[in-house]
Amino acid sequence: MTPATSESLLFSVFRMWPLRKMVWLTILVSVVLVLTLLHSWPTRVYTTVDVWQRPGPLLEKRAELNTKTISAHSFVSSLLARNGCVCEGESGGVNLPFAQLLFPRVSAHSLSTAFEASELDEIKRRRAKEYKSFQKRYTPADALIIAEANNPLQYPTQGVEMRPMKTVIIPGKTSDRNKHPVNITATLGTLNVAAEVDGVKVKGDGEMHMALSSSLLPNLNRQLQFVTYTNTLFHPNTADTVQLETEGRRAMFTIKIRHGVTPKLYNTGSKGEYNVSALVTIATKTFLRYDKLQDLIDSVRKYYPTVTIVIADDSENPKTVSGPYIEHYIMPFGKGWFAGRNLAVSQVTTKYFLWVDDDFFFTANTKLEKLVDVLEKTTLDLVGGAVREATGYTATFRQTISVEPGEEDGDCLHIRKGFHHVIQGFPNCVVTDGVINFFLARTDKVQQVGFDPRLDRVAHMEFFIDGLGSLHVGSCDDVIVSHASKIRLPWVSQSESDKAYTKFRYPSASSDATHTKNGILYFKNRFQCLTHN
Repeated sequence: MTPATSESLLFSVFRMWPLRKMVWLTILVSVVLVLTLLHSWPTRVYTTVDVWQRPGPLLEKRAELNTKTISAHSFVSSLLARNGCVCEGESGGVNLPFAQLLFPRVSAHSLSTAFEASELDEIKRRRAKEYKSFQKRYTPADALIIAEANNPLQYPTQGVEMRPMKTVIIPGKTSDRNKHPVNITATLGTLNVAAEVDGVKVKGDGEMHMALSSSLLPNLNRQLQFVTYTNTLFHPNTADTVQLETEGRRAMFTIKIRHGVTPKLYNTGSKGEYNVSALVTIATKTFLRYDKLQDLIDSVRKYYPTVTIVIADDSENPKTVSGPYIEHYIMPFGKGWFAGRNLAVSQVTTKYFLWVDDDFFFTANTKLEKLVDVLEKTTLDLVGGAVREATGYTATFRQTISVEPGEEDGDCLHIRKGFHHVIQGFPNCVVTDGVINFFLARTDKVQQVGFDPRLDRVAHMEFFIDGLGSLHVGSCDDVIVSHASKIRLPWVSQSESDKAYTKFRYPSASSDATHTKNGILYFKNRFQCLTHN
């Protein structure tokens, strides 16, 4: 090889080197992208779930689903609910660039670190007290009830409940001595056995239909104690109807599949007497009547100087309303009565809120502690007080609401004056369905029901109608708020603001407001008529 040739070859090598670097870099990037794609690619087979509401029997025939068979009994056992949860993160792993992106690890965080160690015991005590009260109101009353094997099948008639995509044991038994197989069929999940019993033949493990048979009745019944149900079709709140069948005998029961109610607890301070400022926010809606609103604020401050007052205001030319513990929210002009209620209640951060009209004012008889005591010691969600008019008449406006099922034209709504029964331990309080515009309520429950913002100027009972079946309502006549006088003296001229307020507040019976209310009751609530006294 001549020197010229060697020099030419060396030059070619140096020219190719950047190209080789680019090739290697491209290969490296491609490998990273492939690994990322493989890691993020769904490894689980998802099934399309029909969530449309359709009429028909609970056990309509369904298409067969391709679900992953669970055959490892130890794995089935690991899916069963435990008595306690463990909050642990993943340790170790590869400490390389992009490792968290390619192979993300689970982290765990202790939430108790939000508090100082010195106060944690007191925080736990208060939280436990609040949770105990929560459980009394929200824990389902569906106790597990087992029908004895006189059918000859023993099966649960109620009380089988589980979380979505989890596993639960379904107890069963048979008294059939003719050695007939026991068939179990589910529709929203698969059936497995957590343990195998000798002498029992299991067919369909991991499928929607399972058959168990044995020549030994005790062994068969023992095997039936280890049958599990695993929900495979996700729905946050549904039920599966499971069918048990032996020769000529059939039984059905439901498994409720739903998430538990997430607690919403309020830290109301140290033990002792009720701290109204920590428990209650006063909410009101105002429109033009700033003089009356100021009278309300002044009266509240006389008895409860540190209670927060939330004001929703849809006046055309809003004035400033300020002061300690006052929150004033401006709305579009004429937005309306129920829209204002929604706004005011949405800003409440305390366990309870007290609703008052802007022309009410507190007196020595407006003891909020009494209303708090009722809600703290009962399952009521809302308790109304009484309103004393300038004439001396005191009103509670207790109403019972019932719905009579109808046919194609809709249901019938019936509203009557009265109540259902007196509350034990509170002789001045009763259970009813609708109360006056002065009430103390659990904030989270009222937020769940909400106020229909289409009802702008004339509305009240519509909220209780929407809450029927959801709100537990009471009324006490020994907590009284006073109402500003509405008596107009003939020699006193009406102010421009009062004239404007009257125009909005008291529309004629043939106005759009009345038509809107009737239309909402007809369409939204599917009522064909309303009766009341």
